[in-house]
Order: sequence, then C-alpha cells, then structure tokens
Amino acid sequence: MKIGIPRAFLYYKYHYLWETFFEELGIEYIVSPYTNREIYKQGSIWAIDEACLSSKIYLGHVDYLIDKCDYVLVPRVFGYGTDGTVCTKFQAIYDVVKNTFRDRNIKILFYNINPKETANEFRAFLKIGKFLGKKKAAITRAYVIAKQSQKMHQEMDLKYQEQLLEKDGLKILLVGHQYNVYDRYIGSPIIQYLKELGATPIIADICDKKEAREASKQISETLPWAFNKELVGALAIYKDQVDGIILMSSFPCGPDSLVNEIIIRRVKGLPMLNLILDGQDGSAGLETRLESFIDIIKLKKEDEYERKN
Repeated sequence: MKIGIPRAFLYYKYHYLWETFFEELGIEYIVSPYTNREIYKQGSIWAIDEACLSSKIYLGHVDYLIDKCDYVLVPRVFGYGTDGTVCTKFQAIYDVVKNTFRDRNIKILFYNINPKETANEFRAFLKIGKFLGKKKAAITRAYVIAKQSQKMHQEMDLKYQEQLLEKDGLKILLVGHQYNVYDRYIGSPIIQYLKELGATPIIADICDKKEAREASKQISETLPWAFNKELVGALAIYKDQVDGIILMSSFPCGPDSLVNEIIIRRVKGLPMLNLILDGQDGSAGLETRLESFIDIIKLKKEDEYERKN
C-alpha cells in the first residue's frame, strides 16, 4: 500500500501532520515533486479555464501521482467551525479530482472535515486508519504523535521568524497563503529575489493562529474565511515590525482579491505591493516590480533619517 500526497494546497499547512501519521502507522507514502513547468502545464490542461492558478497546480500534482501510488490523499474541508469557513475550492476539491480523472481510474484516500456534521479532524484520521486496516489504538497513537510533530515544527518556525524580526536591515512582510508563498514555481522565486535585493522576507502565515484570528478584527470584523483571517491578523501583528508589505495571491482568487482590497484601503503608513501570480513564463517583469518596490522603501527610509538628523 502506497499513499500519494500532492505537494500543493493544504500540503504546506499539514504536511508534518500527514507524513508523521503515515510513518507512525507504517504506511508507505510518496509526495509529488516540487512544482515545475511540466506539472503546471498538465494541471492547466485538466483544469477549467476559470480555475485559479493554485487549483491548476494542484491538479498537476494529482496527475503526477495517479500511476505511482495506490491511493491519492485528497482532503475535503468545509470549514473550521467558529474559526471560519474556507474557499469553495477546498470544499469541492474531492469531487473535482474524482470527476476530472474518472477515466484514469483514480483511487482517492478521502478524509472529510465538516464541523456541521461533527466530522472533526480526529474522526477523519480515524476513518483513514481503519480504511488502511489499522486498529483504533494504533491510529489514536499515530494521530497524537503527528499533532505533536506539527505543533513542534510550527513553534520552531515561529521562533526562527522572531529571530529574523530582530535583525537589522529591510524586512518585507509577505501576505499570502503558504501554498502560494512556498511553491517552488510561483512563490519561492519571490522570496529568493527579495533576499538578493538585501531584504529579509517575513512570512505572514507563520504566526500564532489563534492570536491572528483575534487580531484580524482590527482590520475587518466580518471576514468569513479562516485562512484569510489568519493572514489579515498576522498583518495586524507584524505591521509595526516591517518596512513594507507584499500581497501575494493567485489569479483569479475571489477571496484574496476581496481581502487584498480591504487591506489596501485600511492599512496605511507602509509601502504596499499587490502581486497577482498568473503562472506565465518569464520573471523579468516581476523582478523589475520588486526592485522598484525595494528602491522606494530605501528612499523613504533615507528621507526619514535625514529629517531626524
């Protein structure tokens, strides 16, 4: 038995949880490779034209895995209860994958999180474990260890970011979902180029999630989407510790376009760049925009220094 895990969407949020769970149960798994041009191209072929860039990338990863494993892990998340709902793509992705690849006889290892049906995370993992032929005690143990691993790595990431915030030099807050920010094809090049320009990227999605959801009310009290609440709240937490903000979203993401507009209108006092990632070839235009953005911030800081002295 081998489980395939697409390296896209919620993988970047839960990969320590998923991978540790399977390891503790002795289940072999394979993770699709980092996103590249071929994966994006294949995903674009399978996706409808109106699908967002992140959805196209996800389908490309599923396409890569189908013939290399027994089951592909495709989570369906309806929401997180009082913490908020999620974009419809996470609610529908199971059905999208099942129907898109129906002629290739895809087998899906499905887990469902739906607070309205009391389908919480533990019950979802319990069903997965039972489907894989494991006993409840072993499944429970594996889940507890996996949650501990996830928490430990989140705390390590947060501690490292706190150290980055204490460094001298320009700090730029990247406000975007992890599946965009950390994707090797669309997000990582931005992080790398900022570093080459002498700036330190600060990732908004690395934060205390509970604190961020509460802090999001400083900017908007009516956001319905849990992931966007966390990003907006992180912006409220970090904005006084950074020199500029980059909003990163994939085209044409509905929730992000609305939330980014709210941020642009309500967050004042910091230079802000709105980057919409569309997966097109070539990085010259993107690099030019980043260079100009960093130059503006440097000039602004120089002017402030001269006024003070």
